[in-house]
Amino acid sequence: MFEKRTEALLSRSKFFLRVLKFILLAISIIVVSLFIGILGYMQTEHLSMIDAFLNAAMLMGGMGPVNVLHSESAKVFAGIYALYCGFVVLVSVGIFFTPIFHRILHLFHLEGK
Repeated sequence: MFEKRTEALLSRSKFFLRVLKFILLAISIIVVSLFIGILGYMQTEHLSMIDAFLNAAMLMGGMGPVNVLHSESAKVFAGIYALYCGFVVLVSVGIFFTPIFHRILHLFHLEGK
């Protein structure tokens, strides 16, 4: 997927395409995770789609749920989802920065001619 140490640096256009692919991958992971949160809130707390979206988005953003949770299952879901969202944010940031970090390291390891 990435060029090796002995290979030439990618052109800027190919590099930007690679960055775009990784950005789309990170966004898709976040969107799928948000969808999981929406479904979870709709099932456990019987919230409307908009309220479930708001709660899931707030948890994913690190702010916490907006609505008071009444059922035990909703509280357990919210706790597990909050831990999951922390992991998703870290993974998404890592995916986003991977091609940039690789290019910087590749620049340092290019053989001088």
